[in-house]
Amino acid sequence: MITLQDCQQQDLQDPLGSLRDLFDIPEALVYLDGNSLGALPRSTATRIARTVQHEWGQGLIRSWNQAGWFDLPHKVGDKIAQLIGAASGEVVAADSTSINLYKVLSAALNMAGQDHPTRRIVLSERSNFPTDLYIAESLCKERGMRLQLVEPEDLLGALNSDIAVLMLTHVNYRTGAMHDMQAFNVQAKSHGALTIWDLAHSAGAVPLELKTAQADFAVGCGYKYLNGGPGAPAFVWVNPLHTDRFWQPLSGWWGHATPFEFTPDYRPAAGITRYQCGTQAMLSLVGLDCGVDTLLAAQALGGMNALRKKSLALSDLFIALVEQNCQGHGLRCVTPLEHSSRGSQVCLARDEGAYAIVQALIARQVIGDFRAGDGGTHPDILRFGLTPLYVGFVDVWNAVDQLRQVLQSGEWQEPQFNQIQIVT
Repeated sequence: MITLQDCQQQDLQDPLGSLRDLFDIPEALVYLDGNSLGALPRSTATRIARTVQHEWGQGLIRSWNQAGWFDLPHKVGDKIAQLIGAASGEVVAADSTSINLYKVLSAALNMAGQDHPTRRIVLSERSNFPTDLYIAESLCKERGMRLQLVEPEDLLGALNSDIAVLMLTHVNYRTGAMHDMQAFNVQAKSHGALTIWDLAHSAGAVPLELKTAQADFAVGCGYKYLNGGPGAPAFVWVNPLHTDRFWQPLSGWWGHATPFEFTPDYRPAAGITRYQCGTQAMLSLVGLDCGVDTLLAAQALGGMNALRKKSLALSDLFIALVEQNCQGHGLRCVTPLEHSSRGSQVCLARDEGAYAIVQALIARQVIGDFRAGDGGTHPDILRFGLTPLYVGFVDVWNAVDQLRQVLQSGEWQEPQFNQIQIVT
């Protein structure tokens, strides 16, 4: 029997507990939605204000040089590289995840077309994040190729000599299930296919070693576990073996070898710089810089491995408390129980009322979110992100206790909790 006192003791013994002080989170709030939008670092507001008031307000255009604005995508990219198993100079923070995916998938298809011109298939899983599938569908139609979608358990068996690119999200947004990246990369390479990884739900949440795992391309999100703020820039990584082989299709001036020569012809910059496009959003990049710093602050306390250990302890606790306190209310945990197969979230399926239950929890100051099912294989999901930088063990106790009360009282059936909002 797990008690509140057990959770309080775990918080007292948590070596990462002090990291919560880096964030500005309302005292009464249990925030379990960092897998959609990370919490606000305390440093961000001051840093952005300084950028606005002094660098923009006083320095004006001089700040492109004097404040280092022009180099900021690389500076932030180098910090992110430390979190994903890449080297300095291999990552750039720019644009959105969708735009970056378009860049790398286009480059990968160009490479595949040169090396294996008969390959006409991009392989992915049916439950991949929809924007990834939309981008891939668009590019496949443009090139007369086919997007093949299979269930996760069928992916390895679907790899064959017809596959040009295997495109996967490392941690599934609906279930929290995590692929074995290295195993997929090795298997793809054995068939001559390239791999693209979307790290939106893993960068800053689980340890990553892109180069060791033999990945080819990766993109990721800046506003989830990296705490960069709403709409923060994303990032892109390309294995150095491939970086200079092809242009990416959005050949804007920031990706030019010498952008301030203003030549009419495009000459791509060397390395990851060519994966930039137009002028980058400095205020958003400043926010992302602050967010990534919160993760680097954990380096002295064990870094990503320590964060991962706490993440797993939090999710183990959440799953155990739901089983202990919420039985008989139709909840099913769809997040894998095996540690090596899950990210940093717990997802609960329910046949009825999942959206309303989440809304009732939000009214009780427990913030999770809802993801709709398809009425068939994939059920409606109550989704809870467990960000170890600022979520504690008592937070988990309180969240599940509020969930128990919502279920037992039936208050989720009240009309105000069943009014579907635009953002779920």
